[in-house]
Amino acid sequence: QVQLVESGGGVAQAGGSLRLSCEASGRTLSRSIIGWFRQSPGKEREFVAGIGWNPGQTYHTDSVKGRFTISRENGKNTVYLQMNRLKPEDTGVYYCAAATGYRITSDRRSYTSWGQGTQVTVSS
Repeated sequence: QVQLVESGGGVAQAGGSLRLSCEASGRTLSRSIIGWFRQSPGKEREFVAGIGWNPGQTYHTDSVKGRFTISRENGKNTVYLQMNRLKPEDTGVYYCAAATGYRITSDRRSYTSWGQGTQVTVSS
C-alpha cells in the first residue's frame, strides 16, 4: 500500500498563495488516481481536486476552479496543489488520497490510502 505525506500548509493572507505537496512512498503513484480533500471544523471532508494517470486529466470543484491547480510529477512520485487567490473559506486540513481505477472520483470511499493532512489557514 502506498504511504502519502502532505506538506506545504501554513498561514496565508486572503489573496495569497500556497503550494501543497503530496509525496508517496511504497508504490509508484503513476497508476493511481490522486485526490485532494479538505476538512473544515464542523464540516465533512470534501473533495477539492483530482488528477488521473494522464497529467492532463484533472478535475477541480467549482469552488476552487480558476484558483487551484492540481498537477503531478511522476518522476518525483509527487502530486501538487497550487492554491492562488486564497479565501478565508479555504481554511481547513488538506488531505491527499490515492485510488485505483481509471476515472477521477470525488467519492471518499474510493480512496484507499490517505495522508495525515496539512493545515491551511487563510486570514482575512
